[in-house]
Amino acid sequence: MRQEDKGRRRTSTRTPLSRERVINTAVKVADDKGVAALTMRAVATPLGVEAMSLYHHVASREDILDGMVDAVFAEIDLPPRDTDWKSAMRHRAASARAALRRHPWAVGLMDSRTRPGAATLRHHDAVIGALRAAGFSVSMAAHAFSLIDSYLYGFVIQELSLPFSNSTELDEVAQALLHEMPADDYPHLAELITEHALRPGYDYADEFAFGLSLILDALHPDEAAGHSAPGLPSSNAPDSGPAHPGGSAPAQ
Repeated sequence: MRQEDKGRRRTSTRTPLSRERVINTAVKVADDKGVAALTMRAVATPLGVEAMSLYHHVASREDILDGMVDAVFAEIDLPPRDTDWKSAMRHRAASARAALRRHPWAVGLMDSRTRPGAATLRHHDAVIGALRAAGFSVSMAAHAFSLIDSYLYGFVIQELSLPFSNSTELDEVAQALLHEMPADDYPHLAELITEHALRPGYDYADEFAFGLSLILDALHPDEAAGHSAPGLPSSNAPDSGPAHPGGSAPAQ
C-alpha cells in the first residue's frame, strides 16, 4: 500500500508554472476584480504558489501588464485579406470591441505599453498593411488607424459606463427617467427617449455600427490605384475609391 501511495504522489505532479499560466491567471484576476487589484500575491494565490515564485517567469507587475495587453490583442481578429478595406476595418473593429467588453480593464491600457508583445505588433502591422494595400499613403494610414481606434476605445468606455447592459435594463432605466423627469422642461430628451431609445428592436450596439460607418465613409485611399504595400496584394475592391492627385509617395 505504501509503495502505491508513493507512486500516486509521483504521478500526480502539479502543472508546471510558466509565463503563459501567470499571464492567463492575471487576466482572470483583472476580469474579476479590476486591474487595480492586480498584485503579485493576487496572481500567485490562485496558482497555488508564493508570490516570489512568479519572478522566475515574469520580471515585474509591469511585465505582467505587458503580457496581459498582448493577450487581449491576440483575441482580436486581424483584418481579413479577402475583402475590401472597409469591410476589413469593420470586422477588425467589431472583434476589438468584443474583446474589450470581455476585458473591461484593458481599454485604458491597449496602447500604453512601451514593450509591446508579438500579438500587439502583429495586430498593428496587419491593420496598417490592410490600409496600405488599399491605397492609403503612410500618413493617411496613420490618420485612419488613429481615428478608428479613438472612436473604438471611446465608444467602449462609454458603453461600459452605461447603467444598462441589455434592452430590458434599458427599458427600465428609460421608463424610470421619463417618470421622474418633467417632460415639458426637457422636451428634446423626452422625445429622444420615447421615439428612439424605446422603439421596438432598439439596441445601443447599433450606435457603434452607425458611427463606424460614418468614419469609414469619410476616409479615402490617397495613392495611385493598384498600389500595394510590400508583401501584400493590390486591392481592386470598389471601396478603394479614386486616386487623388498629389497623394503622398510610398515610403521606402
